[in-house]
Amino acid sequence: MIDPKLETFLKICEVKNFTLAANQLNLTQPAVSQHIKGLESELNIKIFNRINKEIKLTNEGKILLKYARRIQSIYKDLNIKLGDEKNLTKSMIVGITHTSESNLIAEVLALYCSKNKGSRIKIIADSIKNLYDKLSSYEIDLAIVEGNVVSKKYNSILLDTDSLVAVMPNENPLSKNKTININDLKTENLILRTSSSQTRELLDSALEQENMSINDFNVILELDNIATIKDLIERNRGVSILPKSACYHEIKHSILAIRPIENFNMVRQINLVFLKDFEHKNVASEIVSIYNSIVK
Repeated sequence: MIDPKLETFLKICEVKNFTLAANQLNLTQPAVSQHIKGLESELNIKIFNRINKEIKLTNEGKILLKYARRIQSIYKDLNIKLGDEKNLTKSMIVGITHTSESNLIAEVLALYCSKNKGSRIKIIADSIKNLYDKLSSYEIDLAIVEGNVVSKKYNSILLDTDSLVAVMPNENPLSKNKTININDLKTENLILRTSSSQTRELLDSALEQENMSINDFNVILELDNIATIKDLIERNRGVSILPKSACYHEIKHSILAIRPIENFNMVRQINLVFLKDFEHKNVASEIVSIYNSIVK
C-alpha cells in the first residue's frame, strides 16, 4: 500500500491548499501538516515554501513529486495487473497526441481489443512532452507520438510516416491542382493549429527554411482541435495545413481536398513508444499490423 504521507503530499500538490487537502482526505489539518513534517524529517528535505499565502514546491519538493507520482502509478498498475490475472483480462493505458485523436488510432485500438478477448484499453490524449513524462512515471503503458523518439531509454516501433498537407473544401479552385505551391496559400484564409502544437512547429520550421514566416499568410483562426478545423473547412470557412494521417476519413470519402505542398519538407514519423521493461511488446507489433491493414 502506498505510504499515506505520500498520498497526503500528492493531494496537497493537486489542490494547492492544506485545508482543502485535509477535507478531501477526511483528515484534520494538523494530521496533514504532520504527514508533511514526517516526509521532510524522513527525507531530510524542505518540501514547501509559503509565498504570499500560497504554497510553492521547493526544488527538492519537485523531485519528490516526480517520484511520488511514479510510486502512485506503479501501485495502481499493480492493482490493475493483479485484477487482470484474477479475471483473465489484459488492461493497458495508451497515450496519444491530439493529432492522433483525429486519425485511425482509436479505430485500430478498438479492432485490437475486439480481436483479443479480455483486452481493455484506456486512451488518454496529451502533449508529446507530457506523454513521455507519463511513460517515465508508468502512468501509461504505451504512447503513440509524432516525431523522433527523444531518448534511448525508450523502445519504439515505426507505425507510419506522416506529412503535412494542404486541406481545403472541394469547391476551392486550388483543389483542381494535383499539388499546391506554398505561395498559392498566401491569398487564402488559413485556419491553423496553435503555435504550441508539433504540427505548427513543423510548419514554422519548413517556412523558416524557405526564408518565410507565418506572418506572410492570412491566418484568421488558430485552435488545437483538428476535428473543429476540418469541420470549418468543410463549411468553406478557410484552408488549413494538417497532418495527412488526420485526414484519412476525409480522403476515403472525398469530403475534403487534400493536396501535397511542392518542395516543402514537412515529413515526420509516427512511433509506438514504450519503456524497455514493457511486457506486452507483441501487443505493439499487432497494433502496427492492424494499422497497416487499414491504411493499405
